[in-house]
Amino acid sequence: DEVESLLRRRRGVKPNQPSNFDLSTADRFIQQFDSITATVGLIAIAISGVGLLVGGIGVMNIMLVSVTERTREIGVRKAIGATRKDIVSQFLFEAMTLTGIGGVFGIVLAIAVSYIVIFFVPSLPANIPLWAVITGLTVSITIGLIFGVWPARKAARLDPIEALRYE
Repeated sequence: DEVESLLRRRRGVKPNQPSNFDLSTADRFIQQFDSITATVGLIAIAISGVGLLVGGIGVMNIMLVSVTERTREIGVRKAIGATRKDIVSQFLFEAMTLTGIGGVFGIVLAIAVSYIVIFFVPSLPANIPLWAVITGLTVSITIGLIFGVWPARKAARLDPIEALRYE
């Protein structure tokens, strides 16, 4: 405040006029850095969200193809007494397993990259917290659950007679 009032006097700026200069302090630099970091974080979240959506659609397409290719199997299972719940559970478990394995590969890759970063730049902290690993695995399995519902319900709704005739 003292510096600002001194500059206003020296530059002849009246009290009712806006300042015609700019002051940069350490607090202002920290505030700008925090703002930039928050913006980069939001952009990373948006890109990750789009990636999860695309991955989920890919899983759903793979599961739909799996349902189509295994129509006779579904018909046989239903003919020998499998309920809709059994069929839904089977395909949901497959979708969640598929995305869970992908999540494990992603976590292993992230850990490997962090060790490489630590090797080349030891002063840079590049360790991965346990909560991030658990969250990543949970999100990947949840994506399998969400995007596996439609193919699983489609499989469960197949008529056993038509499914056994399918070629």
